[in-house]
Amino acid sequence: MKKSLLLSAMLLCGCAAFAQSAKDTAKPPLKIIVFGAHPDDCDLGAGGIASIYSSMGHKVKFVSLTNGDKGHQDIGGGELANIRLKEAKEAGRRWGIEYDVLDNHDGELLPTLENRMAAIRLIREWNADVVIAPRTNDYHPDHRNTGVIVQDAAYLVIVPNIISSVPPLTKNPVFLYFRDRFQRPNPFRPDIAIDITANLAKKVDGLDAHVSQFYEWLPWTNQDLANVPKDKVERKKWLLASMEKRSAVTPEIKVSLDKWYGTEKAEKIKQVEVFEICEYGKQPSTEEIKRLFPMLP
Repeated sequence: MKKSLLLSAMLLCGCAAFAQSAKDTAKPPLKIIVFGAHPDDCDLGAGGIASIYSSMGHKVKFVSLTNGDKGHQDIGGGELANIRLKEAKEAGRRWGIEYDVLDNHDGELLPTLENRMAAIRLIREWNADVVIAPRTNDYHPDHRNTGVIVQDAAYLVIVPNIISSVPPLTKNPVFLYFRDRFQRPNPFRPDIAIDITANLAKKVDGLDAHVSQFYEWLPWTNQDLANVPKDKVERKKWLLASMEKRSAVTPEIKVSLDKWYGTEKAEKIKQVEVFEICEYGKQPSTEEIKRLFPMLP
């Protein structure tokens, strides 16, 4: 009798544990949307976390606000736009994310009402929990204006009478900025630092899809084209080395890593993606940040 009761109790406990597990796994996936000016900007700023989110079952969409039809030294116009669209879609495929490219001309992006409405519509349709974009102090006018467009959308995504054909969000997402190097009028603040050390090769795998950019255009603008290896394997190693430098930990970022990972774990982190919290969206608590970035310990 006692054995029977014990068995029943174990079965009940097992059922309860299974039910709790099922409840946990039934949580809806997080929805992340990232805006860039050109079809490689999102990849540089958030390719690492995008592939991590995707591997965890969450949903990520990258959006380029221009078609990138000016970004090459030898090709341009519709031919280049088609190349860059294919490259963006391939990067998205490699990471398991969605990638949209809007048909605005490269170098001509303005913070118009039309572009603001497009951003609002995309954020609402994605039902975003997190929105990421560049800051508004940057060397490229398209980058600056992308920041303005997304900032201007930040509050309006919850206003019902703005684009009434698309239901407003019931919650304001957390809006974040990419990492950048610019100091004026104010430097980037590393509020959230995410370890991508083990994931850097996966990030580079996506960047590698943008052949016209990382192996042609950007080296040409940096007067470094002659140093790009011709062999596909070797040039990918060359790109990895470049990204190791780009995603390195600075003293300011180390402070943020200590906060999120603890000093002992932070010491071992070599490559990061870092984000600043925008004042215009939801202001998340520490607990909320950990929920929105489930790769944090």
